[in-house]
Amino acid sequence: MPVGRIPSSSYYDARNRPGAALYRARQPYLVRNAVTGLCIIGFVGAVYSWTIRAIGQDDFSDVPMPDAPTQPGHAPHMSAVKSAGSAT
Repeated sequence: MPVGRIPSSSYYDARNRPGAALYRARQPYLVRNAVTGLCIIGFVGAVYSWTIRAIGQDDFSDVPMPDAPTQPGHAPHMSAVKSAGSAT
């Protein structure tokens, strides 16, 4: 084997595509992984919908609303920075 060459896996061909051996090795786990994925997606969907429904029922009537902020008067522009174009 030449120096610096990485040994190739028997599961992939020369173009790095999965071979038949990889498909055979994955086959026993295909259905079990699909069912597990569907269960996880179902659980996440159920938690999301329960959360949205629980928050939608809250009317926040017990939370006091703060007064609107007062608008300050308009102060004159007092910038000390001079623009680069003025030469005074």
